[in-house]
Amino acid sequence: MEKNVILYSLRSGIVFCTLYRETYEWFVQRKANFADKIQALFVWGGVIKFDQNLLKSLFNLKAVVNGGVGVDHLDIPLINSFGVKVSNTPHVVDNATADIGMSLMLASARKIVEDEGHSFSKFRDGATLGIIGMGRIGYKDEMFEMKILYHNRNRRSESDERAVGATYFASMKELLQRSDFVMVVVNLSPQMHKLIGAKEFAVMKPNSTFINISRGLVVDQDALVNALQKKMIRAAALDVTYPELLPRDHPLLSFPNVIVLPHVGIHTVETSQIMVERMVTNALAAVTGGQLPDEVKA
Repeated sequence: MEKNVILYSLRSGIVFCTLYRETYEWFVQRKANFADKIQALFVWGGVIKFDQNLLKSLFNLKAVVNGGVGVDHLDIPLINSFGVKVSNTPHVVDNATADIGMSLMLASARKIVEDEGHSFSKFRDGATLGIIGMGRIGYKDEMFEMKILYHNRNRRSESDERAVGATYFASMKELLQRSDFVMVVVNLSPQMHKLIGAKEFAVMKPNSTFINISRGLVVDQDALVNALQKKMIRAAALDVTYPELLPRDHPLLSFPNVIVLPHVGIHTVETSQIMVERMVTNALAAVTGGQLPDEVKA
């Protein structure tokens, strides 16, 4: 069955186009049919190649609007060079992403997916959660009677720390050594590429659980596989990987103590609705010559 690209036409003549991973090739092959009408592109998930050929063909394009915070899949300097602006949807995804982090921690700690019957956990009696990247999302990951440690580029205010009972560690190594659960919540940047690798897994507790809700490339996945094989850590729970989705024969999918989700952290009805509203607001600003409230610059 032929897939469709969704076009939104407003009374003003503005046309928005939504691209999904599954429809991208279809769109590229037929873009000449409606290229002159498209003024804003909505990008949802997957990796869309905004190369020079595509950008040249969409000569009325004003904005590329990304659903979600991460824009590492977009070549922003290239897009900007065509006079096209880029925006994302920050803040909107914070609660849903924090929820998935705590859900993964609970599922792994209580071995819900493993279904081993009797499972014992330190989770309720003084377990320690170490958060790497305590920004908006990481700050929301505060619950239960747990000790909260965090490592950040910038230390939060004393009032923020008191509000959630968090203790700052300037040394990520020391945080890793002390934590029963390690949750990574950083943004992907060149500096964060493979932030967690063999050296980091080597200093973690052998009964610790590694949780990643940031981006797959923040972790050296080969090092993670090795850490699990050698029982350097107890378990892993991941909402993000590279690539997404993982091949069916990937080693991470073979471990009974590893939970892998297909990057669904922001997939709630409420969050999706707010995201779309925010995307429309940014697109309308771009095509009417206004300032994009969530513009991302190179």
